Amino acid sequence: MDVRAIREQFPILDQEVNGHPLVYLDSSATSQKPVSVIEALDEYYRLYNSNVHRGVHTLGTRATDKYEGAREKVRRFINAESTSEIIFNRGTTTALNTVAWSYARSNLSEGDEIVITYMEHHSNIIPWQQAAKATGAVLKYIPLQPDGTVTLEDIRATVTKRTKIVAMAHVSNVLGTINPVKEAAKIAHENGAVIVVDGAQGVPHLKVDVQDLDCDFYAFSAHKMCGPTGIGVLYGKRALLEAMEPVEFGGEMIDFVGLQDSTWKELPWKFEGGTPIIAGAIGLGAAIDFLNEVGMEEIHEYEEKLAAYALKQLRTIEGLEIYGPEERAGLVTFNLGDVHPHDTATVLDAEGIAVRAGHHCAQPLMKWLDVTATARASFYLYNTEEEIDRLVEGLLKTKEYFGDVF
Repeated sequence: MDVRAIREQFPILDQEVNGHPLVYLDSSATSQKPVSVIEALDEYYRLYNSNVHRGVHTLGTRATDKYEGAREKVRRFINAESTSEIIFNRGTTTALNTVAWSYARSNLSEGDEIVITYMEHHSNIIPWQQAAKATGAVLKYIPLQPDGTVTLEDIRATVTKRTKIVAMAHVSNVLGTINPVKEAAKIAHENGAVIVVDGAQGVPHLKVDVQDLDCDFYAFSAHKMCGPTGIGVLYGKRALLEAMEPVEFGGEMIDFVGLQDSTWKELPWKFEGGTPIIAGAIGLGAAIDFLNEVGMEEIHEYEEKLAAYALKQLRTIEGLEIYGPEERAGLVTFNLGDVHPHDTATVLDAEGIAVRAGHHCAQPLMKWLDVTATARASFYLYNTEEEIDRLVEGLLKTKEYFGDVF
């Protein structure tokens, strides 16, 4: 993988921040965008900006072809069986809420169980809390091992015949843990439950095959995979989606509207009410083209090397505590002694290094780690070992600046 050539395709990386060359280590929050994605968005607005599906004029036809072409690109990218299983929406949060509102509330009864883990992002906790409150279901948590992983034994011990939904992150946005989704799906199905996967940190970094995983629902966002903000995907098995009711009503998702009742369009459009996120979908399609050109296996292997290098180098810093397992996705979450992670991030920013600090929308996990917040450096295909060296240098300067707390 030619990282130098890849970096040249990301114009935002060629700048200085606070007098230093930018080191962007916050791709788990949002990734940067290559020129091809930026140009695809520009081309849509410049050359064929129009609404989709409704018009027969040339611009409308072009926009519709590009929009639906992006759906086919997503289908191939995650190996869904049909484009009818690909629902465009605002992102992972919207996708998970759609399942919690439409599927969960129609299929849960008092005493049924929803099973999740302590490492979930708030977007994969709160919708299930609300579904449990609305239906009388019970929310249960799979315990974590000391290194922040889950075992199949613990999954089997937590999932029972009363379990109706298992919801799990493919990759933890804090620990970098890659969860055994395929095996968890098998356990869920053996107990008559469905599995919902938060793939926000999975799809950008792993080659995902939803049919091989046998997941029932899979959610992800474009902006974490080199695409634009405001667009995401809900994959669902066709039979499940067909049985679900829409959660948003209005134009585009209807078949026939009468004075007292209405009927819905077929999949996937019954879940895409109103004018869809046309430019976003086209940008997502361009991002998929870019990632396919590089190769998802190559991206994953490269990020594994970066993570291993980062762990090795960061462990040379006395007083730095690292959270999560040895084998992980491309991120490292840490605390530098008693320095608050916001202070750590502020000093690093003065050196031109962008990291994330806070609870990372994972407060139950912070409580499990017995911390209030952490700092996180997350890597993507455009990062380098030299940038990790810059991070180490920045942390040593941070340690020197706050020397009185060590």
